[in-house]
Amino acid sequence: MLPGKNSEERKPVDEVEIKLNINGNVTQVKTEASTTLLYMLRDDLGLTGTKDGCSSGDCGACVVMVDNKPVNSCMMLAPQAEGTTVITVEGLEKDDELHPLQRAFGETWAFQCGFCTPGMLISCYALLETNDDPSREEILTAIAGNFCRCTGYQGVVNAVQRAAAELRTKNEDTEKTDV
Repeated sequence: MLPGKNSEERKPVDEVEIKLNINGNVTQVKTEASTTLLYMLRDDLGLTGTKDGCSSGDCGACVVMVDNKPVNSCMMLAPQAEGTTVITVEGLEKDDELHPLQRAFGETWAFQCGFCTPGMLISCYALLETNDDPSREEILTAIAGNFCRCTGYQGVVNAVQRAAAELRTKNEDTEKTDV
């Protein structure tokens, strides 16, 4: 018999309890210490929007925001997320209303099969959080870590530009009403 195949020979799995803010909700979750943030989100919390495309940080399907930075969740162990704020694609929607970026992706047909869309949305969201009027080159740089086999990325560029314009208009309207 091979070592480790017999349950008596296996080492006990180390479980950890992690407290973090996910999509605006403080959450406590028990998971194995070796679990990635990706699989904690998907398996332990049921947030299946984040996808596993490669398990090696190359495709961008698993991108989430961790403390306001885009992170490949397949490359981060869940315990490393202790005390952080995580935003997944499910967290972009507020009060049952899609984020302007999500709407723009649909309106411009920025996706086809949709597998890369959650990671692509988060990478674009991260860009718009720091740049309210990105150029085509800045958008392409922001999504350079997101691999899509279906599109030519032009729909994504169009969607980001459309969402950026909508967000700028909302911000201008808010500034006018605050005065």
